[in-house]
Amino acid sequence: MSYRKLIYLLCAVVAVAMVIYEHHPEMMANAKDSNHEPLVVSLLNAKNEEMGTAKLTETPRGVRIELEAEGLKPGIHAIHFHEYGSCTPPDFMSAGAHFNPQHKKHGLKNPEGPHAGDMPNIFADSHGRVKTVVFNPMVTLQEGKPNSLRDADGSALIIHEKGDDQVTDPSGNAGARVLCGVIK
Repeated sequence: MSYRKLIYLLCAVVAVAMVIYEHHPEMMANAKDSNHEPLVVSLLNAKNEEMGTAKLTETPRGVRIELEAEGLKPGIHAIHFHEYGSCTPPDFMSAGAHFNPQHKKHGLKNPEGPHAGDMPNIFADSHGRVKTVVFNPMVTLQEGKPNSLRDADGSALIIHEKGDDQVTDPSGNAGARVLCGVIK
């Protein structure tokens, strides 16, 4: 068999494997395939003005966060789930610390972490807008589970003024809380 035929055969096998993987019921992680409607969370600034939304959807791989926001400084920003469903302006400290039901250290790169509420940084464009999707496999929207964002006191989604260094405990040197949304 020639190398060209072998390469075509390998490409066909890979393509078939990808189709099977993407259509396997346990691998479906998109909102349309979920049995749950998105939970829409309004993101408020320090003046209590709505600056965007986060649509949270339960998937087999965790919670999918479809984020659209504006009014941020251009650049990198930390995004975390916090422990209480409270967003009292102007500093949003009422949201408490990061959501951390397993009592780990902060940071996706911390060998003793991460908090369940830790997520990769997001990027605001030159106009201060962000439109992205983030997944968090460490949390759920299912009530009654120990890692549920929808426990008795709810939780909050916070966007910080700076990026998260992903190691410094307890908050990654991410700076002030600039947007907050209540999850109930």
